[in-house]
Amino acid sequence: MIKRLYIKYKEIINYIIFGVLTTVVSIGTYELFNALLGRNLYLLNNVISWVFAVAFAYITNKLWVFESKSFRAGVVFKELVGFFGARLFSLGVEEAGLWILMDLCKMNGLNVGIFGFDINGSMIAKIIMQFVVVVLNYVFSKFIVFARKKK
Repeated sequence: MIKRLYIKYKEIINYIIFGVLTTVVSIGTYELFNALLGRNLYLLNNVISWVFAVAFAYITNKLWVFESKSFRAGVVFKELVGFFGARLFSLGVEEAGLWILMDLCKMNGLNVGIFGFDINGSMIAKIIMQFVVVVLNYVFSKFIVFARKKK
């Protein structure tokens, strides 16, 4: 029963698993660069974290989520252009969302204690935007970048 469910929903399950891992890469590198460069450069730190997350996501999406098996130069180039183009769009959405949440909604001064951990407004804004980005990226990857042609 579980095996049949996994086979039926394999793509979505794998996308969720690798989406969570990509989010960990994104948030981890975001926090790393916030520590190294300062939280006042949160938009730059987000772009740097995006580079790491997108590289990780392309490899995992190609190999295990959408199972694109071709490594012909033309196919890989087309996938890379579509993947990075779509991710650039979602980066724009994320940057705008971070700016709105941090500067307009003043989340940058927020601190919340959850389970004994202090979470700052920058991290809360980043997590909120990660949910938006994950959904956008799935739609782009499924229906544009790794779309299978009907035979």
